[in-house]
Amino acid sequence: MKKWAFIVLTFAALLALVGCGEKEDKQADDAPKKVSVVLDWTPNTNHTGLYVAKELGYFEEQGLDVEIIMPGEAGADQLVASGKAEFGVSYQEGITQARVQDVPLVSIAAIIQHNTSGFASIASKGITSPKDFEGKTYGGWGAPLEQAVLQSLMQTEDADIDKLDIVNAGDLDFFTMMQKDIDFAWIYYAWTGIEAELRGEQINMLYLTDYSEQLDYYTPVLATNEKMIENNPDMVKAFVAATAKGYEYAIEHPSEAADILLEAAPDLDKELVHKSQEWLADKYQDDAAQWGEQKLAVWENYANWMSSNQVLEGDFHAEQAFTNDFLPKKEKN
Repeated sequence: MKKWAFIVLTFAALLALVGCGEKEDKQADDAPKKVSVVLDWTPNTNHTGLYVAKELGYFEEQGLDVEIIMPGEAGADQLVASGKAEFGVSYQEGITQARVQDVPLVSIAAIIQHNTSGFASIASKGITSPKDFEGKTYGGWGAPLEQAVLQSLMQTEDADIDKLDIVNAGDLDFFTMMQKDIDFAWIYYAWTGIEAELRGEQINMLYLTDYSEQLDYYTPVLATNEKMIENNPDMVKAFVAATAKGYEYAIEHPSEAADILLEAAPDLDKELVHKSQEWLADKYQDDAAQWGEQKLAVWENYANWMSSNQVLEGDFHAEQAFTNDFLPKKEKN
């Protein structure tokens, strides 16, 4: 009897241990999954939806513990492509170049629906059209793409790019460049343009989209890699759902969203963040059916422009470079 009592007690103890193990496993399964998203630059209003999703618990609602990290020297695309980070902030132009080199990056949402970048100059420079680029100095970062875009705009007015001096300005910001022997630079109006307004500096802005439909590409976008999509589609779906909710909040509540960004990045200028957030609020989604939506024609048009301007070599398959599959399903009215 003692022997059987011992066996019964031992078996009961084993069952209890198994039950505890199952409980611990279930708790581990229920714990938020740690993922990282790499920014393309220092925090700014392009990134607000990410910070909102983190602060307001949208990521947590989706079972994610998201770390927002700076790109460092490697850059977001490299970290995401190599699998060292699950998600990143990228650009259509970068993903297009990556795809023809067999780098498996995929855009999973457009952060801003239309290209808000362009060439800016202090108003006193008198640059009001691409024709005025002749005899001037452009300060950039030395990419072949820059010269192609400049030439493309100048050709619309029969201007000669050989009469434009292009210099590598490195990491100099727009306002520092304007104090040197540089006449104009490529900026995003949502940040640098708004800063100029706050400084009381009159600038002329030539948006790329005013001169070519093909230059209305998605910049920036959220990206992941093909392995993530293949192996962890539920995680990708959860991340995009939470991020979409974050940007939708920023659209509806720009002031509150700005405060959330400032709390995460307190070194930013408060007035600039608020003004920039207000300017961007209706640009995130713009005329799309929902935030994040991407169109095949936009990817094809820009790739065709790149090819015709000799800045893209190789086969590009636009339908493999992006997906709308992970965007939240919206009920049709």
